[in-house]
Amino acid sequence: MNGWKYFFDEYAPKYKDESYVKNTIAEVDFLLAELDLPAGSKILDVGCGTGRHSLELARRGFQVIGIDISANMLKEAKKVSDREDLPAKFIWADAVDFNLDEKFDGCVCLCEGAFGLLSSQEDPFTRDFRILRNIYRVLHPQAKFVLTALNGLRMIRKYSEKDVDEGRFDPVGIVEIYPLQQNLENAPADIMIKEKGFLATELKLMLEKAGFTVENIWGGTAGSWNRKRLLMDEIELMVISQKGM
Repeated sequence: MNGWKYFFDEYAPKYKDESYVKNTIAEVDFLLAELDLPAGSKILDVGCGTGRHSLELARRGFQVIGIDISANMLKEAKKVSDREDLPAKFIWADAVDFNLDEKFDGCVCLCEGAFGLLSSQEDPFTRDFRILRNIYRVLHPQAKFVLTALNGLRMIRKYSEKDVDEGRFDPVGIVEIYPLQQNLENAPADIMIKEKGFLATELKLMLEKAGFTVENIWGGTAGSWNRKRLLMDEIELMVISQKGM
């Protein structure tokens, strides 16, 4: 069983009440300044969740496709899209192996909707690179890509050698390991999940290997996006990159 799919299916109705989702309008303002696209452009939202960014982009006249592994998260997004008759489409798919025939003018992958969230069986050295290659494949040349990921610096500073010895942290992959019940009380006790943190240098190399040119790396914690340096204990970092010709 994919623990993250289970989590997000259960969590979907509660997501809109979290404090960190209250800054969507300002976040989309920032995204549009970075993507620099005219209204009507096609944007892909990978790991879109309940579609808070997708829906706001659609309200501003963009054609948006959001993909997510959680059917229940997508149901929440579709309710709003249908009610407001927005130019947004939501597709159930895994970011690792989604297959879309169309090309996009820009892409976002935000707030750990897909990137860095591993099931207990997944390899931290290959999974997220597959996501980057998949995104690269569906973008037009020179399309911008905005990615946020968990800050590996903060994660490393958070754990001790005892945590490593007791299996709570993998310092080689920069991966937290814990039971799903830690996030969801009614989850089966035997489901373990993993979250991977990233160093800026690691992300730069991954993106370049996937074919992107990295333009900027900033602090990127949800609710406070702006062009600022990455802080050591910041939750997330943001990378702005562009597909080559």
